[in-house]
Amino acid sequence: MGQVASIIKSLNTLTMGYADRVASGIGADQFRRMPKGVNTNSPAFNYGHLAIYPERLLPLLGRPELARPDEKWEEMFNAKAVCKDDPDGTVYPPMEQIMARFRDRYRVLLEVAAETGDEVFARANPNEQTAARFPTIGALVTFLTSAHLMMHLGQISAWRRIMGMGPAN
Repeated sequence: MGQVASIIKSLNTLTMGYADRVASGIGADQFRRMPKGVNTNSPAFNYGHLAIYPERLLPLLGRPELARPDEKWEEMFNAKAVCKDDPDGTVYPPMEQIMARFRDRYRVLLEVAAETGDEVFARANPNEQTAARFPTIGALVTFLTSAHLMMHLGQISAWRRIMGMGPAN
């Protein structure tokens, strides 16, 4: 395992454990809800949003055949999409489906990342929109599999408090 892969693996052991803890105790009926009077993303939106990124990263790591892009998910959960309160379950997929896709896609991505050599991570980021901030594939993958995840998981942690739930830890 290369140095970058080792860093990604160690960061994601912590991150994916937190992803499960912060989801614990959230009922399927609450998962798609936005708090009244507070404009914050629901857990459904956050986990759905996170679940679209492995599909973008797998081709960069040389494994496009493992990507499972879904146009509907991309439209619902991309960075420009606006979270909607979904009390009737008509906007977002069920909790079980969102969580299963989130877990599965990161499992695949992290397995691929662990097998990826430092020479791949050292390549220039081909995405013009993100290359200035993340000049290499390694920088982009490390950000999207750690800081980006933790940022959105932190939103779910705050959502839990607003909804009257206790902390995830």
